[in-house]
Amino acid sequence: MEHIPILGVAGWSGSGKTTLIEALLPELRRRGLRTAVIKHDGHDFAVDQWGKDSWRFTQAGADITAIFSDTHAVILENRPLRPAEVAGRMTGVDLILVEGCKDEDWPKLLVCREESHEPPAVPLSDCAAVVTDGIQLRGVPCFLPGDIAGLADFICSGQWRTAGCEGKSPMFGQNNGKAANAKL
Repeated sequence: MEHIPILGVAGWSGSGKTTLIEALLPELRRRGLRTAVIKHDGHDFAVDQWGKDSWRFTQAGADITAIFSDTHAVILENRPLRPAEVAGRMTGVDLILVEGCKDEDWPKLLVCREESHEPPAVPLSDCAAVVTDGIQLRGVPCFLPGDIAGLADFICSGQWRTAGCEGKSPMFGQNNGKAANAKL
């Protein structure tokens, strides 16, 4: 079974998690990495459109409905899944970024703003690094929100990997060869 490294992106609502991931994705792609993103939604969301065939299949009781075209595919699981189960279904990528799911047991980037007077969304001991606009923290690498290249360097270096993950997936790019020297 393929082990794909997972790096969480945690922070309070409005802290800039989505903006950070959106800026980081093109930089990781430029470096030859194929990246998947999992987004936790605290609300019920709808992918199916009322009255369409896929919606009708779901309404009729399908546990899984798949829709695909020449350019896209969606597999809709009509049942609850744990975040690790969602990640386990992903293949063909070098890295999975997860927005939210701050209580999961994987390394995290903490995104926080100086103007927020709330405590960090996750304990610093769970953080591989912190992305912040000015808060100075000791004992954990810190990046400014605009330092996308520096953050990508950190991610590609593999320094964020926990001891329990070492050795399971030795390098990025095993499948495409583009980033074979970037260790995880």
